[in-house]
Amino acid sequence: MNLTVNQAQGRVPVTIVAIHGDLDGSNYQTLIARAQAAYDAGARHLLIDMSDMPFMASSGLVALHSIVKLLQGAPTPDPEAGWEALHAISREQTVAKQPFVKLLSPQPKVSKTLEMTGMNAFFETYTDRDTAVGSF
Repeated sequence: MNLTVNQAQGRVPVTIVAIHGDLDGSNYQTLIARAQAAYDAGARHLLIDMSDMPFMASSGLVALHSIVKLLQGAPTPDPEAGWEALHAISREQTVAKQPFVKLLSPQPKVSKTLEMTGMNAFFETYTDRDTAVGSF
């Protein structure tokens, strides 16, 4: 997996993190660390571009959950907690979409993973970058 980070200006500044390659147990902490670095640099609105990410393992769900918590200013779950991190996602899911992290163009397998886990109800998802940036 490779990550690229760009900035875009909508009504607010938006940090766009593009994921290139699969998101899995070997690299999900890299995504969390990159989001942490963006947050530390002042990012408060994050668009995750999944257009070049063909697969996401359950550890990717942990990464997404951690990033949401980070952007909310809340403590992130310990990624070493294993299943407990996944159970935390289930306990904290809400029907309301959260406003700080949005998804761009998840590929079919990734969309299916989001749907099967109910995480799709937690994220606004867009297929057009400009529309996504303007939604913040």
